[in-house]
Amino acid sequence: MSALAEPTLWPWALGAVLANHAVLTAAGLSPRSRLLGPNWTRLPGTPAARIALTLDDGPDPQITPRVLELLAQHGAPATFFCIGERVAAHRSLARELVARGHSIENHSQRHLAHFSLLGPRALRAEIERAQETIAATTGQAPRFFRAPAGLRSPFLDPVLQRLGLQLASWTRRGFDTLERRPERVFGALARGLTAGDILLLHDGHAARTREGAPVVLKVLPRLLAALSAAGLTPVTLREALS
Repeated sequence: MSALAEPTLWPWALGAVLANHAVLTAAGLSPRSRLLGPNWTRLPGTPAARIALTLDDGPDPQITPRVLELLAQHGAPATFFCIGERVAAHRSLARELVARGHSIENHSQRHLAHFSLLGPRALRAEIERAQETIAATTGQAPRFFRAPAGLRSPFLDPVLQRLGLQLASWTRRGFDTLERRPERVFGALARGLTAGDILLLHDGHAARTREGAPVVLKVLPRLLAALSAAGLTPVTLREALS
């Protein structure tokens, strides 16, 4: 109120407001930021030789079953951040994911492009609907949430706290929804691999090579082999939590 009463202070007050908004905007646009609340960018504690593989935007009936086979060949569990609507559309596939020892976590109900612009009530509805869909389908309620494209707002953390969800982003990603060259995606993920990393791939919205093959299916075998050669053991985020 003192700033409003004294016109000479108006520029300073306006500058403070704009600076505050700039910080919040930058934090929301940075998926790995912790300024808006707790955010896993690596496995917590001292993860020894453990690493986490995460796959977003599924399940996809054309790609996810092939991803499951590749993971099975290497005995590697993974964390799938699934879209609620896709879980509802492919219930048997979602149940197979869990039956094979993987975990399904919350990636919102519809994966809206404007997710980070939603108000508190709409945010909660999106996340809660996915939570209910996944729990009803698989018998396991998600314990983690990943925002669509990693973008979020200051409204998100209070919603996650009320729902008992932990926000998780990643250590590195290969942009495999855009990059069509598997060697570049693999290089981005494998360069500097260390224990505790959380790696991001996509079994949904996957980019295709020039030959039409899903990039994730070309990258995953090489990545799993690289993890084995480095002595790194994949675990789900749930395993890391416990």
